[in-house]
Amino acid sequence: MIEYVVEQNIDDRVLKRASQILRDGGLVCFPTDTNWVIVADPYKKQSVDKLYRLRHVENTKHLTVLCESFQKAMEIALIDDSAFRLMKKVVPGPYTFIFEAQKKITKLLKASKTDKEVGLRFPPKALCRSLLEVHGDVLISTHLVAEMMGIEEELEMPLYGALIEDFFGLNVDLILDPGEYTFVGPTTIVDFTSGSPEVIRQGAGDSTLFG
Repeated sequence: MIEYVVEQNIDDRVLKRASQILRDGGLVCFPTDTNWVIVADPYKKQSVDKLYRLRHVENTKHLTVLCESFQKAMEIALIDDSAFRLMKKVVPGPYTFIFEAQKKITKLLKASKTDKEVGLRFPPKALCRSLLEVHGDVLISTHLVAEMMGIEEELEMPLYGALIEDFFGLNVDLILDPGEYTFVGPTTIVDFTSGSPEVIRQGAGDSTLFG
């Protein structure tokens, strides 16, 4: 099902329906600042398993956790004061932060249980932030890549709600489509697991703050 939305004025009823779908173990798809993503409630094992099957990867591969607030991020990641001060200067924004994982998330995600790490994002777009706020908790996500939809990399085309629905059908329960969308590019990845920030991928986010 596609729900066409106006990002800066999203009907609360749509967001509440999306949240309920997630709590019932379903999957929701929408665009962020960097790409279209499919999200699941990490506390619903069946939906996390379904997300991994759609991504065509083993559950030992990390997927990103989307956060709306530092309070929720700190429930699943060990974020010290120095990391917190740095992150506050750039979030929300096109960054992925890697931290040592808290037990709350290692119990749920095999990838985090294996290496005790978790990747966090604070997307800036209103659609994602509004859904996270209404849902009241974090969501696990995978971005849509060409191979998931049988599209050759060199022939990759712009994605839109109807195309995603045609391909995934009932495997995705709700698609939130705000219409035309511009992406900034991949995130900058900053690894805090050693105690000091290390930029391991330069993306759309300015990395100079992290050395």
